[in-house]
Amino acid sequence: MLAQANKIQDIWRADMQPLRCIFAASLSLPLLSLPALAEVVVKFGHAGPLSGPASHLGKENENAVRLALEEANTKGIVIGGQKVKFELDSEDDASDPRTGTLVAQKLVDAQVSAIVGHMNSGVTIPASKIYATAGIPHITPSATNPKLTEQGFATTFRLVGRDDQQGPALAIFGVQRMNGKTFAVIDDRTAYGQGLADEFEKKIKALGGKVVAHEYTTDKAVDFMSIITAIKGHNPDIVMYGGMDATAGPLLVQMRRLGLKSKVLLGDGACTGDMVRLGGEAMDGSVSCSQAAMDIAKMPGAKKLQAKYTKRFGLPLRAYGYQAYDAANFFIAAMIKAQSTDPKVFMPAMHTVKVAGAIGPISFDGKGDMKSPAITIYGYDKAFQDNSGWKAVNMITME
Repeated sequence: MLAQANKIQDIWRADMQPLRCIFAASLSLPLLSLPALAEVVVKFGHAGPLSGPASHLGKENENAVRLALEEANTKGIVIGGQKVKFELDSEDDASDPRTGTLVAQKLVDAQVSAIVGHMNSGVTIPASKIYATAGIPHITPSATNPKLTEQGFATTFRLVGRDDQQGPALAIFGVQRMNGKTFAVIDDRTAYGQGLADEFEKKIKALGGKVVAHEYTTDKAVDFMSIITAIKGHNPDIVMYGGMDATAGPLLVQMRRLGLKSKVLLGDGACTGDMVRLGGEAMDGSVSCSQAAMDIAKMPGAKKLQAKYTKRFGLPLRAYGYQAYDAANFFIAAMIKAQSTDPKVFMPAMHTVKVAGAIGPISFDGKGDMKSPAITIYGYDKAFQDNSGWKAVNMITME
């Protein structure tokens, strides 16, 4: 029996030897890691003027969106069980409505999930129809014409106040703080410039002021002599211009050259550092402007964002780049809440998400307008070094 038992034990040892070898070999191998989450690319679109007179503003918005996406990519964000990588597709609309619609369709065809843009109201309004048809949401960082969100598109959002808020704020300041009684109005006939000027004129009349002239130009004009000559005959207390800095600067220079000494009110399109550069020696304490946003100095995250932007691009952040940066981050917050990068899934969340942005608390009403936007009035003072000489002198929170 003992011999038989020894024989059985030898057979068992022989049978187990291959298993021992396999087990020993497995110990010498590195531990296998769990499979990594598949990375999916999520495209963001940006559209704005990257060429032409307003290209400095469009490029700033593009850079701000790029910065937001770069930062997001360092966080390893997981949405719907997949790690996402954000990429930017930026297109030049040249501040032209027709080009804007072509660019809009191009972004739709590229299957972007979200769009930051456009900059100008006259371009954003026709482009918004294309985004609505495609079901892709867009946030404009700067378009202020009321018609944009009055169209009723569920895909349209804006991160600034409206002209029917900004225009009246400028009018109130002109009458109550600048003591104006007679006013001349000039607009560049764009959706932005005309809309702002019309709202300003309406409020001036409601406040008992007198509009002695309303003249028209274009956003490409360089010679304003005939308009200024016509206005000079009325000698208004204040001239209000609805247009961008590229035309507002030369207009101011030519006004002073022809001896028109009226005070000047400008909208947010000309409330920039480039306005100061273009206006040159004509800039003085009689020039004021509005921004359809909170004073930059009071934006809770502005200083930090300014430092990051300057480090990344070597330029100061001057205008609506703050809103463009926040727009990109708002989209990401909505995607995370909905756990989807599909516009049809995350877009409803955009009406319920609340984000603490660089510009302050961000949420949207049912139309896609920002809730409780602020309108800030700036006065020019060359001794004030911050913000290119523009100094906040009044801020109104609109309900």
